[in-house]
Amino acid sequence: MPEHQPFISVIIPHWNGIDILSECLDSLKASTYPFFEIIVSDNASSDGSQSWLKSHHPDISLLENDANYGYAGGCNLGARIAKGSILVFLNNDTIQDPDWLNHLALSLITDESAVAVQPKILNYYQRDLFDYAGGSGGFMDVLGFPFARGRIFLDQEKDLGQYDDSRQIFWASGTAICVWKDAYEKAGGFEESFFAHMEEIDLCWKFHLMGKRVYVEPKSVVYHKNAVSLPMQSHWKYYLNHRNSLLMVLGNYSFPLSIYFFTMRFVLEWVAFFYAFTKFDFNHMTAIIRSLIWILFHPHIIIKKRKNIRRLRKIKDKHFLNQLHKGSIVFSHYLFGKKKFNELS
Repeated sequence: MPEHQPFISVIIPHWNGIDILSECLDSLKASTYPFFEIIVSDNASSDGSQSWLKSHHPDISLLENDANYGYAGGCNLGARIAKGSILVFLNNDTIQDPDWLNHLALSLITDESAVAVQPKILNYYQRDLFDYAGGSGGFMDVLGFPFARGRIFLDQEKDLGQYDDSRQIFWASGTAICVWKDAYEKAGGFEESFFAHMEEIDLCWKFHLMGKRVYVEPKSVVYHKNAVSLPMQSHWKYYLNHRNSLLMVLGNYSFPLSIYFFTMRFVLEWVAFFYAFTKFDFNHMTAIIRSLIWILFHPHIIIKKRKNIRRLRKIKDKHFLNQLHKGSIVFSHYLFGKKKFNELS
């Protein structure tokens, strides 16, 4: 590490689950990086998490929010009291290698254009499997569908060292995303209308429009208990994923591209609906309908988001599109059977 090591604020949004949080904090306190603080932004937990933290971890900064503001709101509130020049937003259902912060900090320090970096994220229960939430760096196609090195939709690869190179990516996972505080503040933080899911992709999208870069540093390793907080096939998770993805397409592209890509997405939403119908997956079906209704009745949020994007934009669409997968990951995966990142052209 360089002689000057910046102070890091690790911010953990939390809502219920003392056992999960306890293991995370025990692991985090074993980190070898010398200069960091821990902030738990508690979203009005009902299980006594607040009193447990005061009793068992009095050295941690506890922010007691008056309601459940989700991942996005909880992180933003925690960032307001953070002392560090680097912020790390960390899920409470993770454990970390002891030197994970060292590698993340070094990655940001050594590249002036880098504003965000994520570690390699592996599954907590199967340590040689890339985790669903981020793998070894996130990417996205032009229609707003995310995927990662090590995970395309529900197909996860084993970690055989094939994605151990530090490289530029499109999005860093909110499971453990490390950012410069000044860039995070300039971007406006996380979009709180997202509540949870894909807010980190949206933040990284804004970073790219600002002309900055996002990286993955696989020397840093975090293990994640995926879907502990919200089951994979719950109506709420389906809804947030569909709604927030559509919100990004409508809010972040230039107006002509927004209309163009949303039209194609609208068709694919109905394809997904009828596919869910064949599986009798009513949670998914109703989530898709609910997300489309939300988009229809919230034009004011889309307009507000577009105004903020215009304020941040430093690069033109033709340059931005180079950061995206040109084809459709849906077609590549479901029609052509490509299940691994290195199979994509």
